[in-house]
Amino acid sequence: MWLVSDARNDAGLEAALARLPRGSGLVFRHYHLPPAQRVARFRALARAARGRGVAMAWAGSVREARAVGADACYGPAELLARGPGLARLVTAHSLAEIGKGRQARASALLLSPVFPTRSHPGAPGLGAVRFRLLAARSPVPVLALGGMDARRARALRAWGWAAIDGLASSFRA
Repeated sequence: MWLVSDARNDAGLEAALARLPRGSGLVFRHYHLPPAQRVARFRALARAARGRGVAMAWAGSVREARAVGADACYGPAELLARGPGLARLVTAHSLAEIGKGRQARASALLLSPVFPTRSHPGAPGLGAVRFRLLAARSPVPVLALGGMDARRARALRAWGWAAIDGLASSFRA
């Protein structure tokens, strides 16, 4: 289970980290922050996360992720294709992008959007059947992303899942 961060759920991230189960992760995007503030926010959350056994992924290049002390990097295959060994969470939306993820040495793919989502208004979702067909073609584990919540994740029987609203809303006080 991976919680994906952005400006919408920033205020509740400490509470969310305190409730994520050991072995989960946080994909830290926070593209809305200036670089120095983004690094500082990442490092503050990483201190809280690591004490709970929650992995931290930096949205950006392998080099950036290593520089901030991330456990993994997150992004499209083209961004993550180069750099020293580090876990790579590669985004994919099609069979072609699954292939690019393999070439970028993906540790896991975040295949999306499975269902319609507020993050991409009006974009059609893959749907459960197409998600399963694409996931079956992946040489690496696939995480479902896009309109996901715990109920949908159980129904999909995906290797794992990630969400912004679907997880953050369940952790709001």
